[in-house]
Amino acid sequence: MGAGASARASVSPILTITASATTTEIPGGKVSDIFVYPIKSCRGISVSSAPFTPAGFRWDREWMVVNSRGKAISQRNEPKLALVHVDLPNEAFAEDWQAPEDSFMELKAPGMQPLKVCLGKQPELKNGFSVWEWTGSAWDEGSEASQWFSAFLGKPSQLVRFNTASEVRQVDPDYVKGHHPTLFTDGYPFLLSSQIH
Repeated sequence: MGAGASARASVSPILTITASATTTEIPGGKVSDIFVYPIKSCRGISVSSAPFTPAGFRWDREWMVVNSRGKAISQRNEPKLALVHVDLPNEAFAEDWQAPEDSFMELKAPGMQPLKVCLGKQPELKNGFSVWEWTGSAWDEGSEASQWFSAFLGKPSQLVRFNTASEVRQVDPDYVKGHHPTLFTDGYPFLLSSQIH
């Protein structure tokens, strides 16, 4: 957490980091912007505060698009993913919010009809998905999401959600000691960048 960020503890194991225009001057910096990327490699959401869990900001890289072999697709090999706009309900960033069955993540992209992905249901669990060194099970978001991404990318694709119920993906122990979980990130739950004013 950057110096100057305000944080509030909650009853659950979630802490919230807030970007603030007014900060106490502490040497080292301040958090000026927070972005959450619900779908790996798709456009991020700018938020003023975000709850985080032991695996990073809530909702961050919880989904990924995979190819016909179940391997992660990223902007490195599909730059068009940067055009996919992702929206979550505003209340999804409240610390204690639980997704009701009528809540959705909405996706938009040029030339495509909007796609709604239900946040409050548990899709079918399937095996054999991978991102970097990790392979495991994930929740398949279904044929409508698969058809949407396949049409947009022009090749067979599927949207999957990290199986937090039974899967654990650890960060690389060569760089971080102890057990620290992450989801579909490239390797670590947080990416910090600096900005000179």
